[in-house]
Amino acid sequence: MNGDELRAMQAPLKDRYRADPAQAVVTLHASGSLDGEGIACRVETGRALVEAGLHPATGGSGLQACSGDMLLEALAACAGVTLRAVATALNIELRGGEVLVEGDLDFRGTLGVDREAPVGFQAIRLSFRLDTDADEAALAKLLQLTERYCVVLQTIATPTKVDATVRAAA
Repeated sequence: MNGDELRAMQAPLKDRYRADPAQAVVTLHASGSLDGEGIACRVETGRALVEAGLHPATGGSGLQACSGDMLLEALAACAGVTLRAVATALNIELRGGEVLVEGDLDFRGTLGVDREAPVGFQAIRLSFRLDTDADEAALAKLLQLTERYCVVLQTIATPTKVDATVRAAA
């Protein structure tokens, strides 16, 4: 796909969203099942069933997915797709590349070992290694727009209000 094809594909959507902004608001869904043995949650991804469990640093076996890893994987996926779309729109040729995401956690917080230790990632690093002939200015613009339009990155960088509830099943 080239930039013109991408713009042609997205033009009707952009026109519809400009005319009726409510059409642009879409609610995405995810759910997990707590059925089964052990400390785990089964999540249907749309392509596969993933069973998430405790990270080995909190007593897990390492045989199940870690939700922290899944968060970083979601960032890698979103940033990679966004970068590809932006590169296409800017006519920057990418022959290939890698998206690398790292995050630092202090497990004392989530285990309640130290109440002063934060729960969650303290730092996340996102980087790209690209096979391209683009110059530094083009790469800087590519990164700027990727950061701006990556949904997962923006959600992490500017946290969204989350409402949590619990109730007994009927």
